[in-house]
Amino acid sequence: MNRLLLAFLLVSSLGVHCQSFTASNLPIVLIDTKGAVIADDPKIAATMQIIDNGVGKTNTLTDKPTFTSNIGIELRGSSSQLFPKKAYGIELRDATGENSLAQSVLGMPSESDWVLNAVYNDKTLIREALTYDFYRKMSKYYASRFRYCEVTLNGQYMGIYLMMERLKRDKNRVNITSIKKTDISGDAVTGGYILKIDKTSGSSSRSWRSPYGAGLFRRALDIQIDRPKPEDLADEQFQYIKKYVTDFEDALSGLNYTDPTNGWRKFADEESFIDYLLLSEICKNVDAYRLSAYFYKDRDSKNPKLVMGPIWDYNLTYGNAEYCEGNSVRGWAFDHDIVCPGDQFQLPFWWKRMLSDLAFGKKVKEKYKALRQTVLTPQRLGAFVDSTANVLTDARTRNFVKWPVIGVYVWPNAYVGPTYQSEVNFLKDWIGQRLAWMDGNIESFGQLPLATEPIAASVGPNPSVGDVLVSLPMPQAGDVTLTLTTTEGRSAGTFVFPNQPSGTFTHKLSAGAFGGAGPYVLRINTPTGPVSKVLVRE
Repeated sequence: MNRLLLAFLLVSSLGVHCQSFTASNLPIVLIDTKGAVIADDPKIAATMQIIDNGVGKTNTLTDKPTFTSNIGIELRGSSSQLFPKKAYGIELRDATGENSLAQSVLGMPSESDWVLNAVYNDKTLIREALTYDFYRKMSKYYASRFRYCEVTLNGQYMGIYLMMERLKRDKNRVNITSIKKTDISGDAVTGGYILKIDKTSGSSSRSWRSPYGAGLFRRALDIQIDRPKPEDLADEQFQYIKKYVTDFEDALSGLNYTDPTNGWRKFADEESFIDYLLLSEICKNVDAYRLSAYFYKDRDSKNPKLVMGPIWDYNLTYGNAEYCEGNSVRGWAFDHDIVCPGDQFQLPFWWKRMLSDLAFGKKVKEKYKALRQTVLTPQRLGAFVDSTANVLTDARTRNFVKWPVIGVYVWPNAYVGPTYQSEVNFLKDWIGQRLAWMDGNIESFGQLPLATEPIAASVGPNPSVGDVLVSLPMPQAGDVTLTLTTTEGRSAGTFVFPNQPSGTFTHKLSAGAFGGAGPYVLRINTPTGPVSKVLVRE
């Protein structure tokens, strides 16, 4: 009875609070579906109004809307669709409600397609905004513009959202040629294409399988064509871009891959790959390189090379992921195949191969050091976090009454703070510690051909039927951990050896440690970094 009363009071208080929403210092977005349920696909018809009286001014529900449009609206996201606070895709439409219509939204350049990002499992509400803002300061390449807003849906308060530009070809977004289905030869067939490495579930994109696979075990890697859409893609276009990307992979895997003229740089825009790698590592994006990883190609007459980007999806960053060491300030995101060899979604071989090109590694290090002298400091990033948190002060109170997640675990939070301020403090502290770690570990870039695996571990016999001897040098004293898993990621055992002296570490894995015949992954963590070895049991 007491639980029922408590639940009633909670629901009642939420209703009263939502009904009391009348004004905001943020723009107010009002969406009306006439009671229709928003589905994943297709979009349903609705209307959208925006009240935005300008920066520094109060917006009230009784103010005259500054923007009104018919729209099509649908759910967005993959795992995020399981959250109660939904993200939405929006298409602006004309008066008939049938045709798309490009318009400026919240001061951003005119276009028809937009995203309402729910920023649900980031308790600071800031990680996405911080990343896009920083990328625009560090890079010449495009990143989506955004504006914070508060949203109501059919009269119900829905909380804080980020209104963002959806990724698409446009002079103000991904500025490449919009290829027609009839462009099947000559320069016309060479661009523009937007491609991605991502989950294929729920995707209507046409794709092909990379001949090189992904991760330690060369898992299947599907390269998808995001634009043109499948119905707008001619077979000649599909064959062209498939061959071009495969030629890039062939050049990167070839013996002369470092050749500045005929190696991988013949096919790829080096600077864009440097910027993407640095951003991925600075925020330690647990999805980097392998999910929501976009790249594009324009016509040869404009730019004949693959450009990495645009960047997308940065909620699981800056320590906000409890899996695959996403919370740790240590380690490289491009070592995902070592950290999580059993993960279904692995990164292509591109990144470690590029880092074994000493000229590329040197440029990565040089740009990182240059950024550390300008926009990449804990103080500069922390100032953005603090100023944004200040702007969100009133709105976030309403948001967290609607969605009471402060102090509550939401997948995949690694840190659950008791207050909003504790979440903000964690974010800022994490950034400072991450940059300190990178400062001390980026020196090997451009010096060691295999900078990602500095440990010369010996494991044998391999294949084996009996015991296996593990031996590795210990340049410095510290803890050693051996983790044995199947290739599907199931744990077969963890062995911890604290306070090991410098010199040489040895340990004999008994035959009983293995669950049976087949391949295993042995991950070795030492004070100087991780390394993984594949073991085969016969």
